Amino acid sequence: MIKRNNDIQQIKQTIADYFRTQVDVTVNLGRNKILRFCGELSGVYPALFTVSPNDKAFLGKTSYSYAEVLCGSVSVRPAKKAE
Repeated sequence: MIKRNNDIQQIKQTIADYFRTQVDVTVNLGRNKILRFCGELSGVYPALFTVSPNDKAFLGKTSYSYAEVLCGSVSVRPAKKAE
């Protein structure tokens, strides 16, 4: 499978546009394990970004690098509004 050509600066800008908004995060943990949750994008830093999950089962924040998004193991999208 060939991934589309993205650069890390474009990914950083896209993530920075989601700052302080609700996002849906999908994480591929390998071995057919996929984790999905909704949370607030709470921090954007030069090498990584952090998400505070809305679910109380998660403790604290989760952090991901932009390279994980580039490789496809992490997907971040704006949350769909409930109707």
